[in-house]
Amino acid sequence: MKTLYLVGGTMGVGKTIVCQELKSILPRSAFLDGDWCWDMNPFVVNGETKAMVLENIRTLLGNFLKCSAFDHVIFCWVLHQQSIIDAILEGLELSDVRVIPVSLVCTREVLLQRLYRDVEAGRRQPDILLRSPQRLSLYDSLSTVKIDTSALDVRRAARAIAALGQHAQ
Repeated sequence: MKTLYLVGGTMGVGKTIVCQELKSILPRSAFLDGDWCWDMNPFVVNGETKAMVLENIRTLLGNFLKCSAFDHVIFCWVLHQQSIIDAILEGLELSDVRVIPVSLVCTREVLLQRLYRDVEAGRRQPDILLRSPQRLSLYDSLSTVKIDTSALDVRRAARAIAALGQHAQ
């Protein structure tokens, strides 16, 4: 049986780096960041591009899940609405797949510290300082396991996710 890890969280919470670490911990694993399916210039958000991105994600995840080289498939994206999680899952063949939905969360203060560092380093635009914290409360209502990364380093956060997969067996 394969395991699909869906890792969500607001911008700057640490999804990508934690999932990269998770990939190194889990044997026979593949990683897809939803942002890679949304990387375009100009950045256009409309019905057509949203549908395209969702289809790209489902196609890539489906291919990873079908491939015998992988036991673990890791996907991260903001995933701030249950409807987004459901839409991704509805388009996948999951008959022999364990799905572990996770939301990475942290305190507002820690999130702002991380975002300020990213803005100062030129990795993010200043508007993220307003947009990202506004999404924190959205994760409370999702059907996911919440992992608070406020006091966790990357390795411990990744190990916490990996442990969920071991407990699900």
